[in-house]
Amino acid sequence: MAGIFKAYDIRGVYGTELTEAQAKDIGRAFVTFLGCRKVAVGRDVRPHSEPLFKALAEGITMQGADVVDLGLCSTPMSYFGNGSLGCDAGIMITASHNPREYNGFKLSRAGAVPISGDNGIGDIERIVGGGTYAPAASIPGQIKRVDVSDAYAAHVAEFADIKRPVRIAADFANAMGIWESKAFRGLPLEITPMFGEPDGTFPNHEANPLKTETLSALRAEVARGGYDFGVAFDGDADRAGFVDERGEIIPMDIMTALIARSMLELYPGAAILYDLRSSWAVKEVISEAGGRPLMSRVGHAFIKKQMRENDAVFAGELSGHYYFKANYTAESSSMAVIALANIVSRSDKKLSEMIAPLRRYFASGEINTKLSGKDAAARVLDTLRARYGAQGRAFELDGLSVEFDDWWFNVRCSNTEPLIRLNLEARSRALMESKRDEVLGVIRG
Repeated sequence: MAGIFKAYDIRGVYGTELTEAQAKDIGRAFVTFLGCRKVAVGRDVRPHSEPLFKALAEGITMQGADVVDLGLCSTPMSYFGNGSLGCDAGIMITASHNPREYNGFKLSRAGAVPISGDNGIGDIERIVGGGTYAPAASIPGQIKRVDVSDAYAAHVAEFADIKRPVRIAADFANAMGIWESKAFRGLPLEITPMFGEPDGTFPNHEANPLKTETLSALRAEVARGGYDFGVAFDGDADRAGFVDERGEIIPMDIMTALIARSMLELYPGAAILYDLRSSWAVKEVISEAGGRPLMSRVGHAFIKKQMRENDAVFAGELSGHYYFKANYTAESSSMAVIALANIVSRSDKKLSEMIAPLRRYFASGEINTKLSGKDAAARVLDTLRARYGAQGRAFELDGLSVEFDDWWFNVRCSNTEPLIRLNLEARSRALMESKRDEVLGVIRG
């Protein structure tokens, strides 16, 4: 089982790294750790999600807890099910944007509060590894099927304030965006579906809008004309990537700024979170709109915790996660789509025209470097700290960030792979390219 317990979830290749026997053990350990009595369990459309559900449910009920079977659903729907049904825990069976051979479990407490590597996943791993489960219950728990899709759709639709029909091309990637899109029914949205047949082998492309090549078909469709924007969902529909009416990709941090501004019309002065890889423009737009911008670490568990601590109404992450207080402080890609539809329906401008003033700086994008050798990451960070720390404003919220008057960078380690990640931004393209190459030279030297 080594390696499948990650920073934010449990994930591995089905049949070798993650099997039904392991799923049953994880179910037992989950109940042992939490002492929960009612667990909401949803699953994505991958062909191995069903056998993993049966095994996981066996382990949960063996320990005396009941399973609320949400069936096929998106991850945002599973969070809604956890909260709205009064469960004291939840598990979503998915490997998110990973390729077809992967599967896994996203874990949460009551109210969709996430369980991560530093607040429970490690404990569950130790229980499984040591076989230290609580005694099996004399009366096993029950499994009850509950479909929350209509209730979730109605919940999300309450967020709509669409002033005119909005035409959208939606790439569902044969995955859970198909379920997430139920929230659009009955709204003045004209949806052109792409890859809208459920198929957990992802026959057309990976369900990962972070890989820009997966957006090619969507961009081509939107570029044909007549659309207000396009959206692409990832495998479990907790992330979304957007393109404007020309088919041009909108950076996900710029989407955060755009939605944040509209949220502050509804909640004046509210706190809005953005992750530390985001453009300076995000903080500036939130402040200009009268909001309280708060920088966060990368990762949904950290962001959701900080949102709750600060009563934030919205947060955006560079990876395309958009978090709403209204959805149990969790992701909702359909709410993000509706938020954008609200915005474009109220403006005489094209989306590209609204985005243009927010593109104030020049970003490198996230650049990964593979590490080799023991303590390689620590050595890289020490070198960068020594070279740049005293020159700029350095802080270590997540990895090492250093800000200067006209550029900044963040270098952090991946939580799942032997990679170190660079994000850098500057006031001019020439400076960005120069500093990008300079910092990469230090990292790779």
